Amino acid sequence: MIMKGQKISDRYQIIKSIGEGGMANVYLAYDTILDRNVAVKVLRGDLSSDEKFVRRFQREALAASSLSHPNIVEVYDVGEDHGEYYIVMEYIEGKHLKNLLKKRGKLTLSEAVDIMLQITDGMAAAHDSYIIHRDIKPQNIMILENGLVKITDFGIAMAMNATQLTQTNSVMGSVHYLPPEQASGQGSTLQSDIYSMGIVMYELLTGELPFKGDNAVEIALKHLKEPIPDIREKLPNVPNSIYNIIKRATAKNPKNRYHDAREMHEDLLTCLDDARRDEAIISFKYPESETDDAKIMKMVKDSKKEQTKKEEKAQEDEVIAKKITGDDLKKQNKLLIILAFIFTGLVVGITALVVFIPLLTGGKQIEVPDVTDMTVSEAIDSLQDAGFTVSDEQREVSSSEIEEGRVVRTSPAVGSKRIEGTSITLYVSIGDTQIEIEDYTGESYLEVKGRLEALGLYVLIERQDVEESEEETYEDGVIIDQSIEAGEKVSAGTNITLYIPNIVTNYPNFTDGSYTVDDVEDFADTYELEVDVEYVETSEYEPDTIYYQSRPEGQRVVAGQTFKIRVAKAPVGGGEEAPECENGLC
Repeated sequence: MIMKGQKISDRYQIIKSIGEGGMANVYLAYDTILDRNVAVKVLRGDLSSDEKFVRRFQREALAASSLSHPNIVEVYDVGEDHGEYYIVMEYIEGKHLKNLLKKRGKLTLSEAVDIMLQITDGMAAAHDSYIIHRDIKPQNIMILENGLVKITDFGIAMAMNATQLTQTNSVMGSVHYLPPEQASGQGSTLQSDIYSMGIVMYELLTGELPFKGDNAVEIALKHLKEPIPDIREKLPNVPNSIYNIIKRATAKNPKNRYHDAREMHEDLLTCLDDARRDEAIISFKYPESETDDAKIMKMVKDSKKEQTKKEEKAQEDEVIAKKITGDDLKKQNKLLIILAFIFTGLVVGITALVVFIPLLTGGKQIEVPDVTDMTVSEAIDSLQDAGFTVSDEQREVSSSEIEEGRVVRTSPAVGSKRIEGTSITLYVSIGDTQIEIEDYTGESYLEVKGRLEALGLYVLIERQDVEESEEETYEDGVIIDQSIEAGEKVSAGTNITLYIPNIVTNYPNFTDGSYTVDDVEDFADTYELEVDVEYVETSEYEPDTIYYQSRPEGQRVVAGQTFKIRVAKAPVGGGEEAPECENGLC
């Protein structure tokens, strides 16, 4: 248990607990080095004992630390201290969206669109770096007093196995936003985050979740099989553009969704335009029922083993939530006033753009035609006939469905409305590019990762425990194995895991009499440890004898750990005993 005043890694001093969740406990702490408040999230005890999870948590959190965007909570540090695994993040003084929904019930159309614009803008930055969140939900989205939205929990969310539908607390809160492909045990893609964002948008507007059930498996099956309820039944006056965005984002078949968060963001930018209010309802190109029934049945069978346990006590996990006080309520009222001004300004601004710009420029809103699977020249003719211009710069993308040289998609997307004369960018297929995998063992994982990602593969890095010996040594960062064998050919978008060594070193017995303090300090320098040497006056041991160590022999060494040794020193005034006296003479 982390206590108030305790220092983590001799740097982050705990001020108070600010949240408890299914995966971690969150604390407000003071960074004594950089003189700032931070949020420290400490992994829950049962998770921190799972070495596989810990390794993935550290790797994914470090990846998230590379993200820098106003709508993403910044990750400062990841580490371990005395068996406690933690992640240090930007401290946000705000509420998460779930709290706002509980307070308000549902949001106005302009409020919901503004929030979704910020979420998709932040997620676009993540998707540009091939980082998938995997757990988008209102509990992982914070809102500040000035209306700024912050997405949090990248590190932990990516490390969690979202297909473990029977896990208590954390997944019960996540399953309401779970994409069908994750529910059926398939891998996550960028489109998985799109689905979750579509569910969040539905909830912001209606104040309700689309699917409910008595347990996580029941809800997951609804995500797999049932169409999302028509939002127009709850909000009859909702514009068709809003309905289309939610419909496309929450499509069961990932092929029918937006390609990434940036495409969804672009569609949201104009969704409140009057010209789009009555736009045509979209129809999907690909069938929605591509779910593998055998996988569903297997998932249900596996889950029944856990159904004998009590139903999950909590349906929503609470993360980074301050206790509500009178001051908090005043702040929230202030937040709502600020938001009202922002949203009013947004509506006025959009109205002005819609009304005045066409008058000044003579332009009108027209719909981007579908040029998918056309040749480039055919697509250009079609777009120019519709009143658009076509960018000279074309982008090449791999596609297993569209023949090489033909158009895969456009930006802005098909069906979206833009002012006449808008420039359209074409994405042209280079075919189903087959990439031949080479033998990467012995190479730097950073170099190989860069090469493979440039070819369109998704590269995962995983540490594999190894023990060095006289016969075999390892170099950190050098690949020792790979998930796809050399010589195999794969398509762009395939996942490949590169394994690098996690050299396992154990603490020796420093108290066996063969080690000096210098030996311990050299050991600490080699393995990047902090050593605390305490000299204790005692006559039980010879001076300079190491008689205590805080970490036992055989315990695994982890860089950054602190351990303590006690060293004997002669008592003050001690020494040889005085000789006995004879006949009064000494």
